[in-house]
Formats: sequence, C-alpha cells, structure tokens
Amino acid sequence: MCLPGWMNSKQNAREQGLDLIDLGMGNPDGATPQPIVDAAIAAIQNDANHGYPPFEGTASFRRAITDWYKRRYDVELDPDGEALPLLGSKEGLTHLAIAYINPGDLVLVPSPSYPAHFRGPLIAGGKIHQLILKPENNWLIDLAAIPDSVAQQAKVLYFNYPSNPTAATAPREFFEEVVAFARRHEILLVHDLCYAELAFDGYQPTSLLEIPGAKDISVEFHTLSKTYNMAGWRVGFVVGNRHIIQGLRTLKTNMDYGIFSAIQTAAETALQLPDVYLHEVQDRYRTRRDFLIAGLGELGWDIPKTRATMYLWVPCPPNTGSTDFALSVLQQTGVVVTPGNAFGAGGEGYVRISLIADCDRLQQALDRLKQAGIRYQPERVVQ
Repeated sequence: MCLPGWMNSKQNAREQGLDLIDLGMGNPDGATPQPIVDAAIAAIQNDANHGYPPFEGTASFRRAITDWYKRRYDVELDPDGEALPLLGSKEGLTHLAIAYINPGDLVLVPSPSYPAHFRGPLIAGGKIHQLILKPENNWLIDLAAIPDSVAQQAKVLYFNYPSNPTAATAPREFFEEVVAFARRHEILLVHDLCYAELAFDGYQPTSLLEIPGAKDISVEFHTLSKTYNMAGWRVGFVVGNRHIIQGLRTLKTNMDYGIFSAIQTAAETALQLPDVYLHEVQDRYRTRRDFLIAGLGELGWDIPKTRATMYLWVPCPPNTGSTDFALSVLQQTGVVVTPGNAFGAGGEGYVRISLIADCDRLQQALDRLKQAGIRYQPERVVQ
C-alpha cells in the first residue's frame, strides 16, 4: 500500500532490533472476541464444514448479513441475490473492477483514497480520473467540480465514507446527491463502508443503500476486519444490486472457492454479537482518539475531533513532503506513520496515524516526538 522507500526503512529498522511503535497499519490490535473464536472451533470440529463451501456463501451467513443491514439501517435485502460473502472486502473491491471495468473505461476515484479503489481499476486497464479532495470541503467529493464531459464518460465511481485515510464523514444529503449524480450520468456506484461501526459521540454513518433508488445502481462493501478484530480471518461481504453482484459472483467462481464454512459460521456470530461489544470497541477508539489529539495538540497540531474510523489525518510540517516526514519520524523516533501520498496525489502533505495501540504506548510515541523536537509550527504569513 505504501511507498517502497518508506516500507524498506521500516523493515530495516525492525531488523536492527529497534523498538518500533507501529501506527502505520490499519490492523486492529487485540484478540478476536471469544464468542467468535468459540463458534469457529465448534464449526471446525463439524465434518460437514470440511468440504468446498457454496460459491455464493452459506445461506445462514447471507441471512446474517441481510438481518444485520435490516437492524442497522432498516434496509431490506434478499439474502439469495443481494448479498455475497467475500475473502475480505479488498478482494471484492478489486475483483469487482476486473468484472466490470474494461481497458480504457473511465473510473472516478477520490484522492486520497484506500489504494484498492484505484489499484483494482488500474489492474483492469481502466483510466483513473482523480477527484482531488480538499480540507476546506471537509474531504468530501465536490460533484459540481466534475466536468460534464468527464461525468458522461465515467463508468464507475468508487467512494468511502467514513473515510480511510482522512476519517471524514459524509451527511445523508451527500449520499442523496451522489445517487442523483450517478443516475443522471449512468454511473455504477461502489461504496466502501468498512468503518460503519467505528463511530463515536452518537454519530451513525449512513449506508448508501438507505437512499431511495440507490440499489438500482450501486453496491456496498463491508468487512469484519476492523470492528471484530478479524483482519487475519479474511471475511467481508458486498450487498446491493443483484445483477452487479451476480457479475462479481460469476468472476469469483472462476477465481476461488469462497470462504471456509467454519469462518462463515464465526462471521455469523460476529454480526449477531450484542451491542455492548460494539460500545466497548467504540469506547476504546474514542479514548485513544481523544488522548492522541490532546497529545499532538501539545506539540502544535490542531486536529479536528473525528467522528468515525480508527485513524487521524495529520498535516505534515510546512514545506515537508509526506514521505520525507514519515521517514524522518521513523528514523528519529521509531514511530511508524503512513505517508499520505500512499493514498494518491491528493494525500500529499499529510500522514495517517492509526489508533491501534493503547494509551500507554501512544504516550511513548508522543514522548519520542517531543524528545526529537518534532512539532507542528504553522507557516508564518508575511504582511
């Protein structure tokens, strides 16, 4: 996902035995909840799960997915055609591009964005039109700034709110506008809702499928990696338009055999966990958010309080590129952050910090920054 020089420096530091505080990955810390593990163990011991799973996923997991959508968003979905389990959402996002994008097709992708949103279309031979996001627009796509000539050519629009890497959130009105835009220009919408449940302070993210007419032109991806600490289990799903999902399913039948049935059983358990678990996860990340924002504030950074995700999007010191800043922080302190340009040209000038360590470890990271004299000092305006 990231730039080669930054990755090599990180690996070299680790090989030298340095105590890295790795806040660069989107890899949740902590164990998978015990009820999920217990469900997986029981399912593994059932011989019926040892063969090939159904290509379209088990009926019970698909039902758990659609029940979850009904409970969370009051969205009705048909488990027999409007939900498809995936080997993690990244796999599905990329395979959808291969299934639907032909060489030369124009694809709209925000910048910065999760790399699979532009690398999948590039692998498929698509042409990327970057939609540069700006802080003054709260990192939202400016639909009005897209030239009509571009919109008329575009085949697909990838987007992601709550956002990785910016942690930006979008109001319901934005989703209404993007559906109207896509219907007007006959564009397939691909929404990545990976951070649906990592929301704070009473904020509830919007599902694209809540918007009337959205299901006619769109699909939405979700993963169990973040909320349920299941990153290594590789399980996610896509929901939405049945014809689009069928196209992805057809491709996948020629690419893989689906998710091990025992893992699908564990994923069902995850989606059915009581909300008390969800609240614990939200409290964990909210506490870390508040702690790190306050600590960075003492070093000169004024970071807006995020409403969702497990990230902070932090500006580099003036006149410092994101790769250079991330390398400098790594070399001087052993703290790993991700350079913003790893997420596209629109991420230059920022780094992403993941809230994947407890507050004691975050305090160590802040102490190292302070000892190294790394601070944020806004550029002075000469009168």
